[in-house]
Amino acid sequence: MTERQKRFADEYLIDLDIGRAYMTAYPNIRNKNTACAAGSRLLNDVKYRQVQDYVREKLEELRSKKIADAQEILEYLTSVIRGKSMAEIVVTEGLGEGVSEARRMEKAPDEREKLKAAEILAKYHNLLTPKIETSSQGGGVILMTPVMPE
Repeated sequence: MTERQKRFADEYLIDLDIGRAYMTAYPNIRNKNTACAAGSRLLNDVKYRQVQDYVREKLEELRSKKIADAQEILEYLTSVIRGKSMAEIVVTEGLGEGVSEARRMEKAPDEREKLKAAEILAKYHNLLTPKIETSSQGGGVILMTPVMPE
């Protein structure tokens, strides 16, 4: 991939405007339609696979930074249960003579928030679904025994 192609790809990733990105990377092109057509070739033509791979890789990096993965969600829920996460709330304080003032303060999760996080984690780990073992003895009688999760 050439330096200009890389510049085009980086500019394209800013706002996904093919024409603007191409005109920035190739300043001698002044016609927006020409720039759009040439930029489209860079993003779609098999000859420019390196440019396409670069753009795809960078978009995936951006996407993964913005979206929480399962591990991050589990860690957050665990921090809520353990009271380690903090939330910002607005509290109104009376200053006297009918005057009050709102201010922000941090608070640890309350019991309801901890319980909700625990419930979500329990569902994730299948702890709330009763497991039943069945077995047949001699005469065809089926015994159903609840199994407690470990």
